[in-house]
Amino acid sequence: MRAIPPALQAKIDSGVTTLARCWVVTRRDGVVSGFTDHDGDLVVEGVTCRAGTGFNASEATNRFDLSIDGAEISGALAADSLTEADLAAGRFDAAQVDTWLVDWSDVSLRVLLSRATLGEVKREGEAFSAELRGLADKLSQESGRLYTARCTADLGDARCKIALAAAGLNGAGNVSRLLGVSAMVVEGLGDFAEGVFTAGCLTWMSGANSGLAVEIKEHRIVGGEVQLTLWQAMSEVIAIGDAFTITAGCDKRFETCRDRFANSINFRGFPHIPGNDFIIAGADASANNDGGSLIS
Repeated sequence: MRAIPPALQAKIDSGVTTLARCWVVTRRDGVVSGFTDHDGDLVVEGVTCRAGTGFNASEATNRFDLSIDGAEISGALAADSLTEADLAAGRFDAAQVDTWLVDWSDVSLRVLLSRATLGEVKREGEAFSAELRGLADKLSQESGRLYTARCTADLGDARCKIALAAAGLNGAGNVSRLLGVSAMVVEGLGDFAEGVFTAGCLTWMSGANSGLAVEIKEHRIVGGEVQLTLWQAMSEVIAIGDAFTITAGCDKRFETCRDRFANSINFRGFPHIPGNDFIIAGADASANNDGGSLIS
């Protein structure tokens, strides 16, 4: 139930045109930005909502049941608040968006219309559009623990408990040669065996992608050169000399957890649950106790 200030309600009822919408965007890293469709900046909840970004919103849909409601916002990229690099790097993914209805002549008269998260973002030139997903969207997300043969923890997290700071599980290097947009030859990792960093994490320490992290698809040694292939292309072009830190990966199999990391006590999978192959398998005649055929 929205509590609309009586003075604001009176203006709405009168059809007054001193109303504007403001959007306060809170990224997962804590960075807060504000935008408005008014022609001047407005301060809402201590956040300066900037004008001149072309921010606008589509018609919103709301339902009384648990189906997903949503809307869409669009605007222009701005170097000081919303950049193409930030969007491409995923810094705004799943950001919280609060939509306010504000009386621009008196910003103390305002009401929170909705709270949503950013979904799919599309970019075209200097413009962008983003899907707003309502709170009911969380009900469609997978949650809870899954019963799978492989481990559901990430190497080094609180459930895994492996210390990635230990020797042999981390390293540092730099790019010496590019093999493609997401493949490269690197220096600094010559002391590690092939595959140690497969499924691991690479964090850029310098260059255009500094501060971003990405999962490693493959760690190979070819002709004495260490090659890394990333699961996805970076938002900015990788350059020769870009420095990075890197941590080991795990294929999440029980055998790997037991033999490589000696961490089977913390394995978070269920390797002994019968799979689909067991369910559809036929009877084994050789398993009959009397040694005879199961078919009479």
